[in-house]
Amino acid sequence: MILDLWLLVLPVAAFSGWYLGKNRNDLNDSSTVWPQDYLTGLNYLLNEQPDKAVDIFIKMLEVDSETVETHLALGNLFRRRGEVDRAIRIHQNLIARPNLEKSQRVQAMLALGRDYMLAGVLDRAERLFLEVIDAGIYAADSLKYLLDIYEQEKDWEKCISIAQKIEVTLGDSMRSVIAHYYCELALEDYSVVNDEQRFRYLKRALNVDKKCVRAVLIAGSWEAEEGNYKAAIRSYKKVKEQDPDYLSEAIPPLITCYQKIGQEAQLIQYLRSCLDEHPRISIVLVLSERLKHWQSEAVAADFVAEQLRVRPSIRGLKQLIELQISLSEGSAKEKLSLLKQLTEQLIKEKPVYRCGNCGFSGKVLHWQCPGCKLWNVVKPIHGLEGD
Repeated sequence: MILDLWLLVLPVAAFSGWYLGKNRNDLNDSSTVWPQDYLTGLNYLLNEQPDKAVDIFIKMLEVDSETVETHLALGNLFRRRGEVDRAIRIHQNLIARPNLEKSQRVQAMLALGRDYMLAGVLDRAERLFLEVIDAGIYAADSLKYLLDIYEQEKDWEKCISIAQKIEVTLGDSMRSVIAHYYCELALEDYSVVNDEQRFRYLKRALNVDKKCVRAVLIAGSWEAEEGNYKAAIRSYKKVKEQDPDYLSEAIPPLITCYQKIGQEAQLIQYLRSCLDEHPRISIVLVLSERLKHWQSEAVAADFVAEQLRVRPSIRGLKQLIELQISLSEGSAKEKLSLLKQLTEQLIKEKPVYRCGNCGFSGKVLHWQCPGCKLWNVVKPIHGLEGD
């Protein structure tokens, strides 16, 4: 209620300033009479009829160079509070005025477009943003809002076009984002995109951004599905050079491909080089399993323990406990089993991925953060609780 009153005070105050300024010479005249509409608006406000009060005050505010900013500010406040209908009404009222300057009209159109976006009326918002771009004022803002609309509609071709215009207009690199748009095109339904087109889109993604991890992961999975394991291995190996933060995404399918062609020795050699260059617990776990298979559980346990001294990890601790359980007996084995259950529960409750921009976390890798909507900012968590 207090916020409603405060919002309504804004047009009241603006009108009062305008009215009193216009009648400054008559301030000492006791016969000065306030307009009936003004008193009616106050009456609606006091009787908790804010909608009617807003209509009255908007009607009374003469739209000129001194009050346009007041209208825009009031409309934007309503939008931020989620009262989109009121915001639309105010901004439509502004645009309908014939005496607005071009910049003021375009600003009102931009604001109305944002209102429609929030209301979910994307077609109207799109038309307004396109008009703003044609006007040549506030084009950068309109391009960003258009990009948001096309992302919501999953119109990736238009997203690419707008992103390219943003690069030209603002000078900001959109390469990594455009690469994701090509990946989205590659993943469209088979009724829309054939195999040849899919790989062509992935190639374009990598041409735009050679560090696009998503593109090589997709290519690797497709090659593996076709039984082209060596080609899949070549794709997965690129991740280490592109962005080692995503190594944990490439290692599981990489293991499968090497096993399919019977080259586990080459796999171990590659993983050891990865461990030296980019230590990850996921690599330690794989190597410990191989040591357990080829040599013994004791050797594998010693290896994990050595790695944990350098890089503590809950997942690594769980692996060490499991190895020690197989080497223990009696009450020691029971206690270790209890400790294993506790670490498993702890791991189960921890997120696997986190956004570096807004902090959103979860157990599924999102290439576009569900929180802040930015691309390429969600990565596997590293350190004690992660990889």
